[in-house]
Amino acid sequence: MQQRQTSILAFLRKPSAENRRCDGPSPFSDVLPGRHFGSTGAEKPSDEPFPEIRGTDTPPEKPCCQVFTEVAPEIKGGDSRGANTFSSIMRKFVKEDKSEGFRKGNQEGSGSFIRHSKSNSAEKSRVRNEMPSDEHSETHTSIFKEKCDETNLHFGPDSDVLGPETPATRPLVPHFKRVQEGLTDFNDKQGSLLVGSGKRLKSDFDSVVGKHIQGEVCESASSKFDWLNPSNIRDANGRRPSDPLYDRRTLYIPPDALKKMSASQRQYWSVKCQYMDLVLFFKVGKFYELYELDAEIGQRELDWKMTISGVGKCRQVGISEAGIDDAVLKLTARGYKVGRMEQLETSEQAKARGATSVIQRTLVSVSTPCTPIDGSIGLEAVHLLALKEGNCGSRNGSTIYGFAFLDYAALKFWVGSICDENSAALGALLMQVSPREIIYERSGLSKETHMTLTKYASAGSMKTQLTPTTPSADFLEASEIMKLINSRGYFKGSSCSWSSAFDYSVNHDLVLCALGGLICHLSRLMFDDTLRNGELLPYHVYRNCLRMDGQTLLNLEIFSNNIDGSLSGTLFKHLDHCITASGKRLLRRWICHPLKDVTDINHRLNIVDGFIKHSGIISIIVGYLHRLPDLERLLGRVRSTVGSSSTLLLPFVGERVLKQRVKAFGSLVKGLRIGIDLLNALEKEDHGIISLSKVVNLPTLSGLDELLHQFEVALDDDFPRYQDHNVKDSDAETLAVLVELFSGKATEWSYIINALNRIDVLQSFATVTVSSCRPTSRPIFSEANSYSTNLHQDDAGPILHMKGLWHPYAVADDGNGLVPNDIYLGEGSMARHPRALLLTGPNMGGKSTLLRATCLAVILAQLGCYVPCEVCLLSPVDTIFTRLGATDRIMSGESTFFVECSETASVLRNATKDSLVLLDELGRGTSTFDGYAIAYSVFRHLVEKVCCRLLFATHYHPLTKEFASHPRVSLQHMACAFRPRDGISSNGDKDIIFLYKLAAGACPESYGLQVALMAGLPRSVVEAAGSASQKMKLTISQNFKCIRYVALFVARSQEFLQIQHLLNKGYTEMHVYILQHGRSYVQFFSVLYSFHHRNRSSFLIVWSSRYQNHGLAFRI
Repeated sequence: MQQRQTSILAFLRKPSAENRRCDGPSPFSDVLPGRHFGSTGAEKPSDEPFPEIRGTDTPPEKPCCQVFTEVAPEIKGGDSRGANTFSSIMRKFVKEDKSEGFRKGNQEGSGSFIRHSKSNSAEKSRVRNEMPSDEHSETHTSIFKEKCDETNLHFGPDSDVLGPETPATRPLVPHFKRVQEGLTDFNDKQGSLLVGSGKRLKSDFDSVVGKHIQGEVCESASSKFDWLNPSNIRDANGRRPSDPLYDRRTLYIPPDALKKMSASQRQYWSVKCQYMDLVLFFKVGKFYELYELDAEIGQRELDWKMTISGVGKCRQVGISEAGIDDAVLKLTARGYKVGRMEQLETSEQAKARGATSVIQRTLVSVSTPCTPIDGSIGLEAVHLLALKEGNCGSRNGSTIYGFAFLDYAALKFWVGSICDENSAALGALLMQVSPREIIYERSGLSKETHMTLTKYASAGSMKTQLTPTTPSADFLEASEIMKLINSRGYFKGSSCSWSSAFDYSVNHDLVLCALGGLICHLSRLMFDDTLRNGELLPYHVYRNCLRMDGQTLLNLEIFSNNIDGSLSGTLFKHLDHCITASGKRLLRRWICHPLKDVTDINHRLNIVDGFIKHSGIISIIVGYLHRLPDLERLLGRVRSTVGSSSTLLLPFVGERVLKQRVKAFGSLVKGLRIGIDLLNALEKEDHGIISLSKVVNLPTLSGLDELLHQFEVALDDDFPRYQDHNVKDSDAETLAVLVELFSGKATEWSYIINALNRIDVLQSFATVTVSSCRPTSRPIFSEANSYSTNLHQDDAGPILHMKGLWHPYAVADDGNGLVPNDIYLGEGSMARHPRALLLTGPNMGGKSTLLRATCLAVILAQLGCYVPCEVCLLSPVDTIFTRLGATDRIMSGESTFFVECSETASVLRNATKDSLVLLDELGRGTSTFDGYAIAYSVFRHLVEKVCCRLLFATHYHPLTKEFASHPRVSLQHMACAFRPRDGISSNGDKDIIFLYKLAAGACPESYGLQVALMAGLPRSVVEAAGSASQKMKLTISQNFKCIRYVALFVARSQEFLQIQHLLNKGYTEMHVYILQHGRSYVQFFSVLYSFHHRNRSSFLIVWSSRYQNHGLAFRI
């Protein structure tokens, strides 16, 4: 065994112990800022030490297994390197006597509190010794055991879970109903906000003892601590909740109240007053207990019975050691942050230090919704986002944001910045990252940013918790953050310097401030090990990819549908045939960033082609992938344990944690062996798959294969049953050495995991194609620079031709799938088509489905996936813009029409020639003539100025007459037919039949009355509407015709003046004018014909003298 360890050390050439040490300040040492509240009227805090407490507060426990030995194991053979390794590891795990330091910390903590005004003597007597005694704890324990045995608590898997009502805040609505009816104002100072609504199922236990519990609790519904009541509560700096600088995370406790507490009370409240935003479990013997405000949460969320006991009638609930993990999991799933105060020693060890010694306890771990424990980790990535808004915008009115977010399970940090206009990029960031919690500086965000956060926080099935922080407390200056990172040794897991992550940021200081907010938040919650071992990476919202803003991702239902916010009926669900969890997460990132480079797209398509042609390869790949664990998260979990040993020293807890770490390390080593075997098989055998090495980025496997074999031998020798290992005294040191050596090659292991993830996603693309029930085809791309950008050439430009297009995952009512349609936009080498499609048709005729199918086909093509059509020819799209559906933002004070116009404004400002724009029924939110005028102007601007690929669906039928002869506009409609009602054709009563087929020309009307009948409107009402419709059509058509003639006369008059000016210049200028304005010679001559009577003689003289030599004839 010693020789085996020596071989590993020699193989990796491990550096000296001094370079490996990760010493740093304890995360508990700088929880509170140094300044404290003080006022003239307040009494000076007492500096005298706490009175000596005699005896212990907990019953004796069983002696625990000693995890670490006193002396490092002797290594035979004279291998000094191995001895140095174990000695350096042991120095990290030396158990220190913290009793004196902890007592000193309590003294310093009490000095930070100020005195309230003197309360009456009755209140003082109630405050004294209100924590439960040992005897009561035993009685309380029996009650919980009896309840757990008799009650089967069930929380339905389909329950929509509401987020946290933090202990220091008051509920916005009664949480017994579990329904939040509206969005909360961001300026609410009462606590952290969770946007959305939810409910939970009550357990059967409520019907049995619910009335008894409520009756008992109502006797003392409020806290017996005067300083904890809402009317008197203050933060650590003495501020009331009405103060803008009030810190809801802290609590002021008068020093005299602390002195009158028992030892266990003082231990609890000295920590709780600094973490009022946590549900704090306090270890008492074999049980974990919650007190006061936390006890209310335990009763409400977990249906635990609350007891009013102890000398001071302290409210409390509790759970045994066996159920603590499940309780923490349930609370974090509902949005709470949960802390655990553990015992640092047994009662025997406390007594051995002296008869007056008290069992030492401290806060050792915090679990949050964004830092999930093993049992609560789902397949999707869980992100914690910190956002910082710049104080000044750029010249065009845009706003700069700095952001930083964490994937705790993968131990990865990302930073970046965006320059945003109209909150489009911010919406894209929120949709891409999908954070579970957003940290921002209170009063540091603009109203527009608040509105954007409100909008996207409620999108999808997982609601986002919004957490404001105290100004200038967490978001420090950039220079201070840099000093903090360097002094504490954060981000040592990065392959290169952590500062390299800021190379591509627009505003370094803003990004550093956002990162500082994230660091301070995590450091306060005791995640310093995560910060030290984490990897810092740059993140780009838009870079060399097809751009889709947040609204487009919502409109196209990419990740969540618009009905219930679930994955059903989304593009992600359609493409998700991945086997591994990490592959699914990579698929989401790919969908957020479709490619724009044709070469990269074709590389992916080549691999998908190879998988489709060689179907046996997919079965081999799937067989390997099914055996893989979540390697990405296992690697992050193993790396997070480097230099982290304090938890292993805890009685009862250390052994369980060590077993979990052994299992994680063994699973990672065995999983990497399976992954390397798969990569070797694909590399050695010639399957005819080209571009595999270019897309997958296969690392050099020979050296990694040999290195992994070394760790496999070590694992088999030391932990042969790693999944259920019996812990020994020397296991901690052995595992620490192996993990530290393994983490030294973390970059190489990440290459392997990333290669496996790419293979998983590409095989998913191939599986989608093979399992398709309708024809699919490989998209053909014209090179991005193959067409001219000259506006005067109609034979060159962006192109989008799709024959037989069908929606990839929408199914018609008849079960036969959707009717395929042909979309031709732009001029190709084989045929010429207008770039704009003006689409009309009946309501429910399939217009919106066709628009969405077109966008989804473009996204699939630029992802490197097959497209749901027979033939697909396109040039790359740089941005997709959509204006679909009718929605309002009531809480933001924005009407439906305002939302339409704001989204359209973003299109007009940012669309380019290479963009794809979808506009559905623009202008319907206002009056008919105003809506028509806006739709007309927007459509003409996009057609003649932007010249992009455009699909414009409308019910304004006069638009079809305005653009009937426009050379850049194609008129098409969704066809429909009629059949006699009940087989009888009398009275002209007919039912409409939707054909869902795209046909040439304009639709005569929208057939809204027929759809109204289908929706259930009374026939009498519809008949009256039909009569009124005929009268309005006659009146409006006459008025509109007069207005149209006047407008046409004015327009033609202005155009004639321009033409007269051109006639004096010559043939070349006239030809350029015709091309620039989309005119044909027939249209040009029709203008001349309309005005020849004004100056017939002079006009004919000019015409005949200028243009008869060009062979042009024009007779009046």
